[in-house]
Amino acid sequence: MGIFGVKMNPLVIAPSVLSADFARLAEDCKSVEVAGADWLHVDVMDGHFVPNLTIGPVVVESLRKATGMFLDCHLMVTDPLEYGKRIAAAGADLVSFHLEAVMDPGAVIDGLRACGVKVGMVINPGRHPEELFPYLERLDLVLVMSIWAGFGGQKFMDAAPGRIEILANEISRRNLSTRLEVDGGVNAITSRLVREAGADTLVAGTAVFGSADRAKAIADLRA
Repeated sequence: MGIFGVKMNPLVIAPSVLSADFARLAEDCKSVEVAGADWLHVDVMDGHFVPNLTIGPVVVESLRKATGMFLDCHLMVTDPLEYGKRIAAAGADLVSFHLEAVMDPGAVIDGLRACGVKVGMVINPGRHPEELFPYLERLDLVLVMSIWAGFGGQKFMDAAPGRIEILANEISRRNLSTRLEVDGGVNAITSRLVREAGADTLVAGTAVFGSADRAKAIADLRA
């Protein structure tokens, strides 16, 4: 059983700080909190697992000092256990890693759990959702990428709802409370598709941080 404690998880909106203004990051994050966001999604890239370099432990530590919001940290790195330990120590609440980044996912789950954080696992569009089935009971969250991990602003992939539905059905069949998150191209239109497929945690970057009315953008994702 997952540790979120309910069969039907409440909807969570998690704006991705990758789309925030890094020159005023604390202010931008505060603005989405006031606008009604539930979590902050933090994309951590090392320039090796994906060809981009973003936030690291120092920025996560600064975010932790600036906000009390739940920090949902998505690791796109080649050594998620060692890097995840640093992210956990910096103040992350949940650390997710890619299935394809490791040889022994179970050991990474155990290692991150020992750091006192919730644990998630991520799959890119090229992987089958069923590959996550052996780990569902041990995870607090699974993240289905509806774009290829590494860059924000990509177009939502039409195959994503079907992939989400496969995981949602299995989570329901096992009577788990594991959260089902989707990231990539989520907006007021695609949010309906992924919610109908069973997603309960929506990561939205441009749709929220790029909006002149962030409260409305978040309300539209919930609608």
